[in-house]
Amino acid sequence: MGFGVIAGAPGGPPRPPGGEDPRHEGEVATRTQRKVARPPRFKVVLYNDDYTPMEFVVEILEQVFDKSPAEATQIMLHVHHNGSGIAGTYVLEVAETKVATVHKLAEERGYPLRSGVESE
Repeated sequence: MGFGVIAGAPGGPPRPPGGEDPRHEGEVATRTQRKVARPPRFKVVLYNDDYTPMEFVVEILEQVFDKSPAEATQIMLHVHHNGSGIAGTYVLEVAETKVATVHKLAEERGYPLRSGVESE
């Protein structure tokens, strides 16, 4: 029974400077990169109603969804003409928080504005 000698081990052949193993000289070193999966995204949708003032919807879009006045107006008009519109796209927890904020602010002002979360 024999034992192999390990390069660089005590009593074995010396390891070359830099620590490279001459048996692997000329081989290409590859590194496997892991792909990090993006968490699923969800759309926050605003729904049109006949009672919530357009100005309030613009205010919500600016304050809750960080939209510019022009972008907020454009989204509000889309909701008004089409029945619903996307206020933003977020990870689930953020989308749910924004929906709850919209409902809370609307209820505080006595408006029936509704919003919801849909998968992207």
